[in-house]
Amino acid sequence: MQETFDWLYQRSAENRTTGLNLYDIIQSRENILLAYRMIKSNTGSTTKGTDNLTINDYKIMSEEDFVQDIQESLRQYKPSSIKRVEIPKPNGKVRPLGIPTMKDRLIQQMIKQVIEPICEAKFYTHSYGFRPLRATSHAIARCNYLMFKVKCHHVVDVDIKSFFDHVNHSKLLHQLYTIGVRDKRVLAIISKMLKAPIKGIGIPKCGTPQGGILSPLLSNVVLNDLDWWISNQWETFPTRNTYVHTYNKYRAQKTTKLKEMHIVRYADDFKIFTANHKHAWKIFHAVQGYLKDYLKLDISKEKSKVTNLRRNYTEFLGFHLKVVKKNKQYVSISKISDKGKQTIINKYKEHIRVLQKEPTVSNLNRLNSFILGVQNYYKIATRVFIDLSELYYRSLKHNYNRLKRVAKYEIPRSPPLIYRKFYKQKLKTFKIDEVYLFPLADVRWTKPYLFHGNTTLFTLEGRNKFHKNLKVTIQDQIILLSKSAPEYHSLEYRDNRLSRYSMQNGKCHVTGEFLFHKEVHCHHILPISMGGTDKYDNLVIVHKWVHELIHATDSKTIVKYKSLLNLSEKQLKKLNKLRTTCNLTELT
Repeated sequence: MQETFDWLYQRSAENRTTGLNLYDIIQSRENILLAYRMIKSNTGSTTKGTDNLTINDYKIMSEEDFVQDIQESLRQYKPSSIKRVEIPKPNGKVRPLGIPTMKDRLIQQMIKQVIEPICEAKFYTHSYGFRPLRATSHAIARCNYLMFKVKCHHVVDVDIKSFFDHVNHSKLLHQLYTIGVRDKRVLAIISKMLKAPIKGIGIPKCGTPQGGILSPLLSNVVLNDLDWWISNQWETFPTRNTYVHTYNKYRAQKTTKLKEMHIVRYADDFKIFTANHKHAWKIFHAVQGYLKDYLKLDISKEKSKVTNLRRNYTEFLGFHLKVVKKNKQYVSISKISDKGKQTIINKYKEHIRVLQKEPTVSNLNRLNSFILGVQNYYKIATRVFIDLSELYYRSLKHNYNRLKRVAKYEIPRSPPLIYRKFYKQKLKTFKIDEVYLFPLADVRWTKPYLFHGNTTLFTLEGRNKFHKNLKVTIQDQIILLSKSAPEYHSLEYRDNRLSRYSMQNGKCHVTGEFLFHKEVHCHHILPISMGGTDKYDNLVIVHKWVHELIHATDSKTIVKYKSLLNLSEKQLKKLNKLRTTCNLTELT
């Protein structure tokens, strides 16, 4: 489907989406099968809706029957009721989640895949939530840039009251049409999805259910108008003169009465940076009016405010941000927010209590995954070492009292390679069955990088740019890979699997392509059944399809995976070498 998605993105970028038959693309066989694959790889694929079905109930169907069933459901689309689940929030309140049935999730995924390229071509550069290839670190990097380089030291905080529950349906459908989704059959299906009955509550008059696959994309469509409205006040303000450099335009704008403003948005959470306190309050009231009059959304007055970053911190995505004076200039600093610290310490201690009751390697690995996740998320905060050291020493006595009888407390002498890779300080830690507890305090600051606007999944140039920068994501993938390690394998295998992935720079041994954690398979060069071991030298990282082809003996399976992989002569030679070691015939 990639060529189709690229084509849709290009058409949208050129404002040529009128007359596109999106419905036929959505209900095409290839799009349906892609949606199935995406849903199947999602951790929520086993969550039941109101019909009590999961993705496993569709696995037993033949491909032909499955495609026909989905196409028929789309022709006579009537959404099933949505299951309501309440998730507790740190402040004691609950967040309502709406879980559609598996068939509705598949249809939502099919629609998302097709309309996302159209929307991505029109989305504002500096919105980062729920968008491909973008992350929290990019939003924080943008904030740092505006505080340090652009010297915007006043920030407007606007909190939209229950955003997902108050989205206006008519306005949203009009925005979708304006952005380029102009197939009325598709808009009619989306309209029905928005009005799907919630079990025990009834038919919603407004809002998009949190938990639906399409909801994050729709939320970005709603707030995209706000992004561009703010941008057009300063960044993309039309001028009579043509400027070669943005800096020259910026200098010229400074001499006018225009109010400088820059928005950084992550889903419904956003900041507007400006250089003047008086301007900040004017922007605050203007944004409040725009949200109310144009998007039909109210703000929470208790949580909305203007902050002087030279005096106070502002909270964004779990971070506290501020500027401080250093060598006659103001530099940006960041740390973990107070709420973030409390959440970390509560979850950390809960993991320790579980480990005390059941001191198993499995529970220790879950705790290590949690610690890696915390360190990976907050490592871009300039004061992360101070914050996590504080939490580490606050919990040290609690940890020692609970674990002293079930684990050894020592300085790691010959820890596994993955431990040595991430942790350089020689801090005392606990050990259970040769597995060490990762020290929470041992973390180094990592500079967050700005996101380049022309990096996208929907152009060849954008994909190439992304692949060149993949090295920075290897550590992230190692963390995710460690969480998905099969527990039935030996400790040696689990550790060497991560080491091999790191040594191969995350690339497949046969194809040479970068592998994300869900694509990774670890192949025993000499199979265990033939006397092979879990030693590092006997393991190699390959794509899961390559692994299937290495061991394939059925002619249909061989044809299928050869067609999917389209291996070159050199790649086929590498694959055949692995097959020969397994006593299997070479492929031609």
